[in-house]
Amino acid sequence: MRRFLIYFVFTITFFVLQGTLFKAISFGTIAPNLLLILTVSFGLMRGKKTGLLLGFFSGLLMDIFVSDYVGFYSLLLMYLGYFAGSFNRVFFDEEIKLPMVIIIVTDLIYGVGCYGFMYLLRGRLNFPYYFLHICLPECAYTVLVTLIFYPLILLINRALVNGERKRAKKFV
Repeated sequence: MRRFLIYFVFTITFFVLQGTLFKAISFGTIAPNLLLILTVSFGLMRGKKTGLLLGFFSGLLMDIFVSDYVGFYSLLLMYLGYFAGSFNRVFFDEEIKLPMVIIIVTDLIYGVGCYGFMYLLRGRLNFPYYFLHICLPECAYTVLVTLIFYPLILLINRALVNGERKRAKKFV
């Protein structure tokens, strides 16, 4: 129950930060994707199921409040969370390289997915412009913000795991 509450608070907080503070300090229309950072980080730390569920509910928030289409961001973040969770077995807390690489890859997939659904289907075929001027800068900005938020997420996850271990020892 505690873990669910922490996930809920993180999701709401990151959604609000993404929509307010980071929109205000965006470069043009480029802002970091905090919900992607959250989904990928917890997916890596906790596994496929957590990444999938956190991605779905994060995407659902985006669908309800930001998007014209309900379900697009939910599915996209859900699949990206599941993808990140599949690397759980090779994840080590001390390494920051793997989370950074996974966040770069998932952000690029996210950008290409958004292009395919929101622009390509409307007949806007200028993919190189979109990729160079929107996808890559957003990916770079997201990676820079990841360096700030990832240690915080890792610290909270370690505290949750330690608390669960202490509670489990009481019942053994």
